[in-house]
Amino acid sequence: MRFTFWNRVKRTPASVKVISGERSIAPHFELGRRGEALAIEHLESAGYRIVAANFRLPIGRNTRDVLIYAEIDVVAYDGPTLCFVEVKTRASDEFAAPQVNVDLRKRRQIARAARGYRRMLGLMREAYRYDVVTVVLSAAEKQITAGPRIELLKNFWTDEKLRQRNWHEARWD
Repeated sequence: MRFTFWNRVKRTPASVKVISGERSIAPHFELGRRGEALAIEHLESAGYRIVAANFRLPIGRNTRDVLIYAEIDVVAYDGPTLCFVEVKTRASDEFAAPQVNVDLRKRRQIARAARGYRRMLGLMREAYRYDVVTVVLSAAEKQITAGPRIELLKNFWTDEKLRQRNWHEARWD
């Protein structure tokens, strides 16, 4: 793997607006950060041992030869099992459940990042799994005593489900 350290100049990300000297974060990024913090608290109370949060590494290059990065929201141990946790936060679940957005493309991206993580730390033979934590924050007008609804979905997918079929395999098997 190749790491490039090119941001030596401190830059302001596009998601951060500078208003009269103060930095304000876009609301959807703030929602995600709050959801990840709540998810980490929930995982710790469920007995997980948090190893890393927002772990980011390059996983390849696109057709324009630009590095593609993947991020694992939370890396934790549940007993002897290494867990790669994706956190999905929504303001409400009226439209769809949060876990619906962990589609096949996202699963493959997380699996590639997890494989890189395990390879970097020599954990290729260790037991691992992929979990999803959904956080649905209650709206301000509906919030009487209800806090956020947090759900842990253990073993949400496996690597066998991500295997791409070869063109010569029969589709009817």
